[in-house]
Amino acid sequence: MAAASARRPRLAVWKFASCDGCQLSLLDCEDELLMVAERIEIAYFPEAARRMLPGPYDLSLVEGSITTPADAERIQRVRRQSRRLVTIGACATAGGIQALRNFADIREYAAAVYPYPEYLETLATSTPISAHVPVDFELRGCPIDKGQLLEVIKAFLADRKPAVPGHSVCIDCKRRGNVCVMVASGTPCLGPVTHTGCGAICPSYDRGCYGCFGPVAGANTAALAKEFAALGVARRDIARLFQTFNAAAGAFRDEAERHGD
Repeated sequence: MAAASARRPRLAVWKFASCDGCQLSLLDCEDELLMVAERIEIAYFPEAARRMLPGPYDLSLVEGSITTPADAERIQRVRRQSRRLVTIGACATAGGIQALRNFADIREYAAAVYPYPEYLETLATSTPISAHVPVDFELRGCPIDKGQLLEVIKAFLADRKPAVPGHSVCIDCKRRGNVCVMVASGTPCLGPVTHTGCGAICPSYDRGCYGCFGPVAGANTAALAKEFAALGVARRDIARLFQTFNAAAGAFRDEAERHGD
């Protein structure tokens, strides 16, 4: 009984269609990760370990989107083995940059890239994990912020809701004392409709926000698109501003479609 009560919670980290950047954010935690490892058992993490332990797992972190029939089946198995499942990054939460396929003919893309596309087994769309299984929490970003990731892990260890802020990047600009790039230089910026997480990196260097952390709750994309048009941005370019790392996220997808050709 004593051994059972001392068992550490088991963590698993899974990869689907992605670039591995969000998993690397976990490894970038370095010293903090060592402290986390004292509290949990990293049971499955192919990116960082040789030993893979079978489930069940107390917490699964899932990176990447679903783009193949095999992965659509595999995520079901991951969900069954996981008491809690958290998606990390734009691919897992919104389909990622590869969700641009959702707006085109996947057969044309495949024929342009692969010499023998008939051997591919792929889906016509790239979809977030939540489109296939229940998800306990979504952590945004391309890549995710390691501080937010540590907070999520600690929160689930303590069986509480993660304290991840939900304001827009504009608030971060105000806190850093940044001059608004749209007002000062007429630079299109997605900051007003983008979820916080990066600390307003791009506006801090006089560049517009690219929307890496996806749409903030209640994002008024229509009003922002109207401001872009007033700056002289063409309709097609407005659509492209919303079709990047979070192209399939609801608010961004809908605004892009309203301005598409």
